[in-house]
Amino acid sequence: MQQRQSAAPATTAPAAQPAMMTAPDLAVRPFSGKEFRGALGAFATGVTVITTQGAEHAYGMTANAFSSVSLDPPLVLVCIITGTEGAATIARNAAFAVNILSAEQEAISRYFASRDRPRGRDAFAQVPHRREVTGSPILDGVAAYLDCRLAASHEAGDHVIFIGEVLALGIEPGLRPLLFHEGRYVSLPDE
Repeated sequence: MQQRQSAAPATTAPAAQPAMMTAPDLAVRPFSGKEFRGALGAFATGVTVITTQGAEHAYGMTANAFSSVSLDPPLVLVCIITGTEGAATIARNAAFAVNILSAEQEAISRYFASRDRPRGRDAFAQVPHRREVTGSPILDGVAAYLDCRLAASHEAGDHVIFIGEVLALGIEPGLRPLLFHEGRYVSLPDE
């Protein structure tokens, strides 16, 4: 095989790049926190109760900031306000379950969203549940659940993003999900 060497390295002109605006060049249209929440409220979400089991007691909270991340490996995320009992408890326990509520579970959602709900050992006293792989409570009557080991966490603004590796799951195909849209609970229309 014969190799050729050129006397001088070949030079090419850089390809023309399309003009792009960088972040400092973008104009910002001011908006209020109320407007921001209103825009986000236009997106209908499912409603979940995130649970975890600590050394002394279980903890649960209503959340709708939940999403799938990856199919392989199976990963999901939940976003929880930084500095709250929920964020600290999940970080400490390194595990959580996502309970996807069914349309009939609005009362459960309101219970776990209430600041006045029982805490500590009494938190789940009146809530039928069982345990799966991580020991996090799995609520009876949910449309689906995902039992997760904490894979990573990231601070973003005023929230912590918890990414969980799904270790076990269950689905009740006949149950319709509870939804939240424009600041209120809604349900899918009958088929």
